[in-house]
Amino acid sequence: MDFSKVQALFDAFSKLRVLVIGDVMVDAYVFGKVSRISPEAPVPIVLTEKKEKRLGGAANVALNIQALGATPVPCAIVGNDLDGEFFLKRLEEKGIPNSGIITSSERDTTVKERILAGAHQMLRVDTETDKELSTTEQAQLLANIKRLLPSCDVVVFEDYDKGVINATIIEETVKEASRLNIPTVVDPKKRNFMDYKGVTLFKPNLKELREGLNIQVDPKNMDSVRGGVTLLQSKLNAKMVMVTLSEYGVFIKDNGETHLIPAHIRHISDVSGAGDTVISVMACALAVGMTAQKAAALANLAGGLVCEHVGVVPINKADLMEEAEDNKILN
Repeated sequence: MDFSKVQALFDAFSKLRVLVIGDVMVDAYVFGKVSRISPEAPVPIVLTEKKEKRLGGAANVALNIQALGATPVPCAIVGNDLDGEFFLKRLEEKGIPNSGIITSSERDTTVKERILAGAHQMLRVDTETDKELSTTEQAQLLANIKRLLPSCDVVVFEDYDKGVINATIIEETVKEASRLNIPTVVDPKKRNFMDYKGVTLFKPNLKELREGLNIQVDPKNMDSVRGGVTLLQSKLNAKMVMVTLSEYGVFIKDNGETHLIPAHIRHISDVSGAGDTVISVMACALAVGMTAQKAAALANLAGGLVCEHVGVVPINKADLMEEAEDNKILN
């Protein structure tokens, strides 16, 4: 389906249910200021002014999907710990279904804590478990996926290499989604890169494309990008491959058609979470039948918008709708 009105497009988004499978986490922030150096070591002292916790990782994808008007249905695992409790409580506060979330005593909830002075990140401290799922965890997660999948319109794999997604989860989910004629879109990381066979859309960034195929790709040379994307598409048998190229925009290949969507000029504050926003928009756009080119243009616009904010934040729907109108994305 081709949309000519932005409002009609977002009205269509509001009817969607999106299954989000992947590594959820808590993004924690300590905001402060620096006025002196520590006498104990040559490091700045950050005087705390504010602390904040947000849903992150695959849960940030869920927030982006919700911000677009759709209903996210996350399938993931958190630890049986205080951060896991915070995560579940925050899901409830946001009105996001938690029926697909498993609490496990075998894992820690992933937390990324960032120390910021003004808009500058001074340090990041990570708490995580990145081991593979146990047999029990895998069985529980697959059961949740297969129970929730028939009621959803599109599947997002949001992979952060923390162990929740593996080859079996991918294969079983893609097989069942294909049987139900439900599209599958992927934001990959290195560990499972070549396991996403037969998906609808595979969206690496440039670094992931280079490392996943062990090839050199020059973003200034579109023949180089096109060659890498064509090779990846053939290896995965993916319907579409889209590569985010930072300041060079995004490149998408849908069967025989290729499109380069240039980046918009932005005041970049923080690129964290931009990939979450891009895959969320692509999932919703493809689920309602947008063309690959227009979906990529809208996702490119959204990814740039969230980079104007400090920290990981979901897209603002009103801002995206306004810029989509101004840039004539649908026309």
